[in-house]
Amino acid sequence: MKLSLSRINTGLLAAIILINGYVIVLPIVPQIALLLHNRDKRYIQHLETKINTPSPKIQNAPADDRLIIPSMGLDQPINQGRTAQTLQKGLWLRPNGSTPDKGSNTVIVGHRFTYSNPKGILYSLNAVQLHDHIGVWWKNKHYVYSVGEIKEVSPDQTSIEAPTADARLTIYTCTPLWMPKNRLVVIANLEKIE
Repeated sequence: MKLSLSRINTGLLAAIILINGYVIVLPIVPQIALLLHNRDKRYIQHLETKINTPSPKIQNAPADDRLIIPSMGLDQPINQGRTAQTLQKGLWLRPNGSTPDKGSNTVIVGHRFTYSNPKGILYSLNAVQLHDHIGVWWKNKHYVYSVGEIKEVSPDQTSIEAPTADARLTIYTCTPLWMPKNRLVVIANLEKIE
């Protein structure tokens, strides 16, 4: 009996250590992935080429609508849906906003970090700098934006989603990473459509 209790205790201790290790290590995995992507200059150059190649051919267009941000190693599909449940799929095009083909303010949001998939679609949004290029493939057209503003706002500051006279892209996520109480907002202005 003593031997089996000892094995149970050892098994429980091992399970506790594994679970705690998972909870502690998983939040830094996206940061490690970004560091590896940044080391792999070919990957970053590949994403920059996807954005900056003049007149991309329609046959090379992705099958889905996509957001590409080379400075954070992001190339992900944009999901549409009427409810916040869509965030569980990754990037979410806010339903009351615009779309790139209509101009005005296209708003895309995503989680900074989650323990479920996708782990942290906008984990490294803070790596984006002023004048970085952002690409959006939308309905077989290529839209290129340039980052013009980066700011932090409170969650009740919904004006970031308001329609605008100019064509722009607004991307936001929660910040700071460990105690999210605000929103990290990146606003990019449309430069060209191909």
